[in-house]
Amino acid sequence: MKRKGGSNTESLTKNLLEELNVETVFTIPVFGGIDVSESVVVTWIIMAVVILLSIIFVRNLRVENPGKKQLVLESAIGWIQDFFVDVMGKENKRYVPYLITVILYLGISNIIGLFGFKPPTKDLNVTAALAIMSMFLIEYSGIHRNGLKHWVKHFAEPVPVVAPILILEIIIRPLSLCMRLFGNVLGAFVIMELLKLVAPVLIPIPFSFYFDIFDGFLQAYVFVFLTALFMNEEQE
Repeated sequence: MKRKGGSNTESLTKNLLEELNVETVFTIPVFGGIDVSESVVVTWIIMAVVILLSIIFVRNLRVENPGKKQLVLESAIGWIQDFFVDVMGKENKRYVPYLITVILYLGISNIIGLFGFKPPTKDLNVTAALAIMSMFLIEYSGIHRNGLKHWVKHFAEPVPVVAPILILEIIIRPLSLCMRLFGNVLGAFVIMELLKLVAPVLIPIPFSFYFDIFDGFLQAYVFVFLTALFMNEEQE
């Protein structure tokens, strides 16, 4: 029993290390060589898929007598825009296209493992980059709305002594976004691997629908929703 348990633990550890390992697919021979990782290549594939789908969906759009496909597409986009506007306010409507782009990328990234690809969100560099982009967007929206002077002053409210804490919050927000996304994706992988070791035939199937599909979309939604929520708080 000990040997079997040890073997299972070693197998899980090996699989986990393989998932966390970011492999270099090829190297671009410029500036001494730039390594292109697997997560970057998969991101390019996702970009190509999104562009192709966009071309397909926007073909033959009409102002008068729109078809069913166009009505469904416009309704979906309209619903998403209204959702973010309700969270952030009409003054932040300009940022909705970015948030839609991020949620599409994360949604596809989190479920692309079903098609044999390694999800880019299992690369901490990817989640960190997305979190940093969100941080800049959150702070820029506050400066754009209230002005640089007000943005600087709010660090000293209600009393100047809290300024270090509020400055630290700028770093904590993207860090929490990054680790929440990465941790949930990694946690789902570990649970699925444990289920495969315990019952490798039937039990993992329904859980796979949850962790590989539902949870993937859920994490994309949470990431973008929190970005929009922080943006709204930054402008209050």
